[in-house]
Amino acid sequence: MPTDFKLAAQGGRLLPLLVALLTVYIVWGTTYYALDVAMDSMPPVLMNGTRFLTAGVVMLAVARWQGQAWPTAVQWRNAALIGGLMAFVTMSLVVLAQKLGIGSGLMATVVTTMPMWLALWSRLGGERVPVTSWLGLALGAAGAGVLALEGDFSATWLGTLCAFGAPLCWSIGSYASRKLSLPAPAMASGAQWFIGGAMGVLAAWALEPGAATFSLGQVSAASWAAWAYLVVMGTLVTLNAYLWLLQNSSPAVAGSYSFVNPAVALWVGVALGGEVLTGWVYLAMPLVFAALALILYGTPLLAWARRWWPLGASLSAQKPSC
Repeated sequence: MPTDFKLAAQGGRLLPLLVALLTVYIVWGTTYYALDVAMDSMPPVLMNGTRFLTAGVVMLAVARWQGQAWPTAVQWRNAALIGGLMAFVTMSLVVLAQKLGIGSGLMATVVTTMPMWLALWSRLGGERVPVTSWLGLALGAAGAGVLALEGDFSATWLGTLCAFGAPLCWSIGSYASRKLSLPAPAMASGAQWFIGGAMGVLAAWALEPGAATFSLGQVSAASWAAWAYLVVMGTLVTLNAYLWLLQNSSPAVAGSYSFVNPAVALWVGVALGGEVLTGWVYLAMPLVFAALALILYGTPLLAWARRWWPLGASLSAQKPSC
């Protein structure tokens, strides 16, 4: 059993840890396709801003209903920094990248660089990052690179820049959320989403073509359904699960979702978007699963190897010579 799971089991948190991981693994893999559908009849940055603004209002109401205190001035500042990086900058870069030609499966693949950034910030911050996690992160990135061969790389340079900038900004926000003073979880999430969403709406009204004259009547039923799915499942449910993982597991485990999301995103693209897969996916999947094994089970696997390697050497030494 990996260290994170062992500690969770001892603390009675094994089931919540597994549920949070599965939720983040599966739901976020479907949100890339949902973004494409929502953007069919909504301006991207405005769509993203209203998504998080709505989720933030709901979460703040839930936090107050639970009796949680409003954030202090310092906590509001910290929430603004984290929400600005994750809800506004990162997600705006994601929707812009997809609008500029990055496919949903390819976008999910690019996000696999996030755990490596997060591990780097953790190391620079003085935290120990096991060598097996580094190996797993590198292997996962290799698997994601193979998966990327399934998609269309003929995107504009601006779309590619947005795509690779998104996980960088997300990793900084993720690391900051582990270090900065924040209110209780529900209040922290609500404050971050509300501020990040407000930033997105204001930026869209000021800068995004078509946002200032946008009318609700131009939104299709499919886009409304996708937007609602993003608000409820993609934000209220899954982002809360991810924030919980950041506080209750290692950075590598919390970020391991980004190795599973590309597979889910590609499967959704095939099932719902009519995408056609080549043989690359069958080469990539073993790499992705091996990466997850190293991240989740790296320490016990290393201990097992050290325990059995001397035995193998001893048996070799005792083998009769010809």
